[in-house]
Amino acid sequence: MSAAQGDATPRIVLDTNVCLDLFVFGDPAVAVLRDALSRGDVIGMTDAACLDEWHRVLAYPVLGLGDDAREAPSQAYDAVMHRHAAERPAIALPRCADPDDQKFLELAAACNARWLLSRDDALLKLARRMQREHGLEILSPRDWCAAWTPSFRPSPE
Repeated sequence: MSAAQGDATPRIVLDTNVCLDLFVFGDPAVAVLRDALSRGDVIGMTDAACLDEWHRVLAYPVLGLGDDAREAPSQAYDAVMHRHAAERPAIALPRCADPDDQKFLELAAACNARWLLSRDDALLKLARRMQREHGLEILSPRDWCAAWTPSFRPSPE
């Protein structure tokens, strides 16, 4: 992907539970998101902290994924998620009630993401403030999928 292409294509950050829905469970409710990522209509963004959490969660015994079973979700993730390597900006962001989710806000700000998708109430509660102060829309994956078209852009508040 060229830099010009990357600049024109909106970026999206996915929390780990959304990644599980996409890459482990194959949830049909997020099929629109899966297709948008595969076609390059949106650029999925990750970084070292988010990637570490992804790999740690894949190994949770409750998921019942052995080494071989973790390979397919890992490859699917790697195929559509782009690594943001730059330092996170020193801008004031709201504090997420769940400190484990702060990294997603920081990544979204650092990579100028248009959207952060989550089912986590602690992140969703910050949606209005993040939209107003940083131009970042925080949505549930279902809400994003219901609204998505390749020309989907947030409406100004």
